[in-house]
Amino acid sequence: MIDARTLRKTRAAISAWLIACTALMMAALLIAAPADAQDTPQEVQFGDENIGVELYAETMPVAGKEWMLALRFTPDPDSDEEWHGYWSNPGDAGLGMQLELNLPEGWNQGEALYPVPQRFVQEIGEGRSLMNHIYKGAYSVLIPVKIPADADVSGLGSLTGFVNFLACTDMLCVPQDALLIAKPPTQSPSQFLKWRAQIAPLLDADARYSIEGTKLKLAIPLPASAALNDPHVFIANTQLVKYNAAQIFRRNGDVVTVEIPLSSWPGGEDAEPLGEVSGIVSLSNGMGVRFVAQAGDVPSGGTRIINTDASETPPLAWLLLAALAGGLILNIMPCVFPILSIKALALAKAGGDQSSARSDALSYTAGVVLACVALGAVMLALRAGGEQVGWAFQLQSPGVVIALLILAVAITVNFAGIFELPQLSFTGKNGRSGSFATGLLAAFVATPCTGPFMAAALGAALLLPPMPALLLFAALGLGLALPFLAIGFIPSLRRKLPKPGAWMERFRRLMAIPMGLTALALIWLTVQLGGRGFALMALITCAGIVMAFFVVGRLQAAGKMAWPAWGLIAAPFLIFGAFALPASYAAQTSDTAAQSMHSPLEFSDEALAEARSSGRPVFVWFTADWCVTCKVNESVAIEREEVRKAFEKAGVVTMVADWTQPDPAITNFLQSQGAAGVPLYLWYEPEAEAEQLPQVLTPDMLIQRAQKAQP
Repeated sequence: MIDARTLRKTRAAISAWLIACTALMMAALLIAAPADAQDTPQEVQFGDENIGVELYAETMPVAGKEWMLALRFTPDPDSDEEWHGYWSNPGDAGLGMQLELNLPEGWNQGEALYPVPQRFVQEIGEGRSLMNHIYKGAYSVLIPVKIPADADVSGLGSLTGFVNFLACTDMLCVPQDALLIAKPPTQSPSQFLKWRAQIAPLLDADARYSIEGTKLKLAIPLPASAALNDPHVFIANTQLVKYNAAQIFRRNGDVVTVEIPLSSWPGGEDAEPLGEVSGIVSLSNGMGVRFVAQAGDVPSGGTRIINTDASETPPLAWLLLAALAGGLILNIMPCVFPILSIKALALAKAGGDQSSARSDALSYTAGVVLACVALGAVMLALRAGGEQVGWAFQLQSPGVVIALLILAVAITVNFAGIFELPQLSFTGKNGRSGSFATGLLAAFVATPCTGPFMAAALGAALLLPPMPALLLFAALGLGLALPFLAIGFIPSLRRKLPKPGAWMERFRRLMAIPMGLTALALIWLTVQLGGRGFALMALITCAGIVMAFFVVGRLQAAGKMAWPAWGLIAAPFLIFGAFALPASYAAQTSDTAAQSMHSPLEFSDEALAEARSSGRPVFVWFTADWCVTCKVNESVAIEREEVRKAFEKAGVVTMVADWTQPDPAITNFLQSQGAAGVPLYLWYEPEAEAEQLPQVLTPDMLIQRAQKAQP
């Protein structure tokens, strides 16, 4: 027996085939029609019993004026089927209306004016679908006619014409046609006012468009006050774009920019001129505007607008769980785990006071959540101002990296027992202010890391309105704080911690190793960002700070006042760093491609479009030197000899996008893929859309795809 799912797929495929065949048949009839339609009477072959059509005139014709006519399409109210008609560009299937009016010589029939169409998406199996641009229910199309100034309108008589069009249901299409005789204006004045109001008005300012790689980009002038609850652009140019592809909207003040994947039109310098791009922007509740776009510059950046109908983001509840899980996983990162471990043991050492434990845990959680929300708020504010930034954007700033380096060195020295800093509550001297500061610190040092679940949640945060987006950052912070929160609120967990003893001091010093490795990684990052001279100045500054901490520790051991001495020793080195670091900074270019065994191309929209047009599979990875997950994946999965051989055998084109330094093109592309940061891994089969691979890669994932793509 055939199951219901297979039956639905079969019916959908048959429907799509019938629509295509009908469209071809109608096109053949039009081609075969006589060229001189005004002199040759048309014959009705199909009738209009499914969707009736009538021709109306708004007024009597006046010489030298524009005369407005209307075609009113009305589905059969007694039919058991729901019939629909089509916009001028019907989409992936269907056929637009064809109208011929018997006008006197010199009278010119203008371009038909339509209401805002509707989207009709039909699944055709194997994850593919078609989108048509349709009208359900009755609708009107206005036809402007230009009348010459010297025209004699007194002897016009009844205006006649001929129209053919396609009437379809979800599963069936039927050609329709009709002979037309215009009804007198006296029958339609009030109706015409309603029909005019339903037509999408033309913007009084030109839009702009550009072709960038495989995308059409539009800049459409729309007031910032215009509601965009469910935006969609219907492109009138046929076969220019992929109709059912996701459209990316951004707001730049009084301009809305849109990115739409191209169908197969070859962009680039050698392409044929496209001329104008026109269409209708659907805003909300059936309202919309027409636009005409000329070639020009399209601004980048802006605030992302969600197209709710396109279901670009998963449900908020799922995203909150993903953010919570992503924050939880951050606790095992080498820069966060030592802080959490020492803090947990300090709580165990403090004793079994339930009230103090809960207060301590809540203070720590407040610090973590506040830091994550603040970081998210800064990122969203920068993006709203046109800056192209993503998660961990601060690590693209040399000043922030130096601050993180100094902080990592200070924590390493503290864990090593060289000095004590009670305010951070790493020891048993707990306090709410110390726990709060520890939470701030844990969140701040965790920002270089991304992991599983975080990509979807933080990518969605760039799409959502501000409040839900900040809620996701708060969930990320809660996930990061969750283990310590559980220890504070669940006595049985605290009882399972090892009993306090001398071993705790040894464990604390052992934790200096991963923190020291974090500091070394940040030193390496300073080389990648600003060069060896910049890293040397950073090392000299850190050496002075370590010397100051060593003196502080000796004074603390002797029971003397310590911190003024730290200021006296560290101040000259900090002043030296303030002048030497900016002077020695030299922005570095990416060398990831040169170091890879795959000899990958450097990423750009144009390079990706060219690689995809080669007919070979394409693998693109987005990385950064400050991204721990990226470097682990490259070492474990990408830079492997067996992977290189599999790629070479399958002819895979490899491409790398290095985001260590700010790069607006990479930021824009990441956002278009729903990613807030790196890593991101994309696999393109020939003539197929991107497949996003997991953020934790294995060699088998890549080898299996390469083997599948072998000729």
